Parts: sequence; structure tokens; C-alpha cells
Amino acid sequence: MAETPVLEAVARTGTGKGAARAARREGYVPGVIYGGGEDPLPISVRFNVLLKQLKAGRFLSTLINVRVDGKDNTVVCRGVQRDVVKDLPTHIDFLRLTDRSRIALHIPIEYVNREQSPGLRRGGVLTEVRHDLELYVTAGNIPDKVVIDLAGTEINHTIHISAVTLPAGTTPVIGDRDFAIANIQAPSGLRSEEGGEEEAAEG
Repeated sequence: MAETPVLEAVARTGTGKGAARAARREGYVPGVIYGGGEDPLPISVRFNVLLKQLKAGRFLSTLINVRVDGKDNTVVCRGVQRDVVKDLPTHIDFLRLTDRSRIALHIPIEYVNREQSPGLRRGGVLTEVRHDLELYVTAGNIPDKVVIDLAGTEINHTIHISAVTLPAGTTPVIGDRDFAIANIQAPSGLRSEEGGEEEAAEG
């Protein structure tokens, strides 16, 4: 189970534009947590804390634990409203999840058995086309990573999604093509030699 980042928040008393403006004056970004069979919960998040997480990337596709006055809420972000001039967050919406909710998340890739790859042993270079995979997962069982075995891979070998054993209960978001994830390229010296041989054969 992947570790879920925690975002501290406080319950926001009052709703409407006046309450939202008051929260912003105090250094907070107003927001709401909705869904999951519960009533919407107005919240406020520290502006600088939220901005840091937004700049870290993938905020809209990361499972988050929004802790409101000590109570945990498993959520995903479903929208960030921004100031049209400054491009800074002015409001944020979170969707509350249950353990059975299906969501799309980016899961990191780990490559194993590099020493058992003949292509890498010959000096080939592993080029990672993707560093993570966007998968449909169950909120209550999110994998830490996707493991890709490099044993037996040769130079010019390309690893496609169809060759990867995905964690149980997950499916790729991209389902209409057999996309590439990584490949093993020949070392520059070997590429030069092959190019020279081709030129000699043509001459």
C-alpha cells in the first residue's frame, strides 16, 4: 500500500464569498470535501502549504489524506480555481473516497534484474520512456510500484505495456494501444560500428 501524503486543514465556519474572502485574508485557501456518502465539508488549507504541494506536481492524480481538525479524509483533488492574473490558488475541491472507489493514479516503476540483462551487460543503455504508469486502482489497495523485470532483455529490445505484469486489481488508463514503457539502446560506440558496416556494405 502506497504511503498517502497528509495535508492539514481546518473546518471552515460559514460559506459564501464573504467567508471565503475572510479565509484568504488570514492566509488560507478555502475549499470543500464532498462525496463518499457524507455531507460537504467546507475547509481551509494554509496557502503556503497548498502551494508547495501543487508545485511538487501530480497533485490532481495523487491520493491525499486531508486531515481536518485531526480527522482523516481520504480524497483526490477534483479542481483548483486560480486567480486569473497571479495564477495562484483561490479555491480547491476534494472528492472523498471509500476503500472501494476506483480512481486513476500515477504509480512509479521499479526496474529489477538489470544484471541479468544481456543488452545492459554489453553496454546498452536503458531509456525510460515512462517513469510511472497511470493506472485505475482501488483506493483501499493502492500499489507502491509497478515492477518490470529486465532479465533476458537484449539491445534494441522495447518493453511494451502488454509485457508488464501489473499489480492485482489494476488496469492501465491508456487501453487503446500497446504503448512503450522503456527500451534498451545500443551504446554509442556500437551504433557507430554498425553505421560504418552499413556504409561499407552499400559502397
